[in-house]
Amino acid sequence: MAAGELEATEARVRGAVARATGVDAAGRPVRRLAGHASLRSYWRVGAPPASHVVMVMPPGGKPEEVTKGAAPAEEPFVDVQRYLAALGVRVPGILAFEAGEGLMVLEDLGDDMLETRLLAGAPPGPLYEAAIDQLARLRAAAEARPGACVAFARSFDRDLYRWELEHFVEWGLEAWKGARLSPAERAAADRHFDAIAAALDAEPKGFTHRDYQSRNLMVLPSGEQVVIDFQDALLGPRQYDLVALLRDSYVELEAPFIEAMLRRWLERFAAAGGPRLDYGPFRATFDLLTIQRKLKDAGRFVFIDRVKGNPGFLPSIPASLRYVRDAFARRPELRELQDVLARHVPELAG
Repeated sequence: MAAGELEATEARVRGAVARATGVDAAGRPVRRLAGHASLRSYWRVGAPPASHVVMVMPPGGKPEEVTKGAAPAEEPFVDVQRYLAALGVRVPGILAFEAGEGLMVLEDLGDDMLETRLLAGAPPGPLYEAAIDQLARLRAAAEARPGACVAFARSFDRDLYRWELEHFVEWGLEAWKGARLSPAERAAADRHFDAIAAALDAEPKGFTHRDYQSRNLMVLPSGEQVVIDFQDALLGPRQYDLVALLRDSYVELEAPFIEAMLRRWLERFAAAGGPRLDYGPFRATFDLLTIQRKLKDAGRFVFIDRVKGNPGFLPSIPASLRYVRDAFARRPELRELQDVLARHVPELAG
C-alpha cells in the first residue's frame, strides 16, 4: 500500500471509530492486522483495552468463497452475526456499520487465535474440547431454529462440490504440477467426482460456518472462544465444519485425537438436542468430505498465490494433501481416483 493510500485509510478508520464511539480518535495509533486470504482488511485503532477493530470492505465486494444463491439483501457479516448471537454463540460485537463507506467498527478481540495459542505451547485438549462443544451446540441450535439468515438461502449442492473439485484439477494439478489428465484419466476422475458430489449433496444440510478452524476462533484471556469470519456461511452437512476444524491445513492433529473429538462432538450434539448419530457412517462422510474439501483447499492455495499474489498459503498444501491421502486409505472404493490423481500429484500416493 502506497504511503498516500495508507494515510487515507488510517484517516478513514479513525473517523469510523470516532463516529461510532463519539470520542475523538485523531491521535490514536492505527495498525493493520493480518487478514489471511480475505479481500477485506482489518485495522486496530487505539491501544488495548481501549481499542477497536475496523473492517474495511472493498467496493462491490463479493463472497470470499464461491457460493450459490441470490445476492443477499443485507451485508452477510451483519446478517450472520445477528443470527449466531441470537443462538447464544459468542461472536464479535458490531458497534457501527457504514455500508456506503464499506466500514464496520467491531469489538477488539485481541490477537490470540486458537492457532497462536497452540504455537505458544498451550495443550490442545482443552482448546479443541471447547471448540468442539461450541460447534455441537451451534449446530444443534441452528437445526432447531432455522431463521431468517442468508446462510439458509444458499447451500452446498452437487454443482458447488463439483466446481470445487474441478478447482483442484485446474490449480492444484494443472497450474501447480503442470500436468494434464489423459482422456481415460479424465473420464475416471469425472466419474468419481460426480459420485462424490452426489453423495455429499444427499447428506442432511444445516447451518455451516464453512471455515470453522484455528484461525477463525479467537481465544480471550478468560479462555472463551469467539467465532469470526462467518460471512460465507451456508447450508452443508454436519461433518463439514468438523473437517474444517480437525483437518485444518494450519494445524495437524494425530488420528486418535481426531477420533476422540469426533466422538465428543456426537455426544455433545445429542446432548444439545440433536439426533443421536452412529459413529461409523458419520465418520465415512467425514472422510469423504475430507477428500473433497482438502483437494479444493490445495487448489485454492495455488489460486491465491497465482491470482491474488499471496504465496502465504503455499506451505499449507502438503498438510492438505496428507489429509486427502489418509482419507483415501479409509475409503478404498476410491482407489482408482487416488491412483489417477497420484500419477500427477505424487503427494497423494498411498
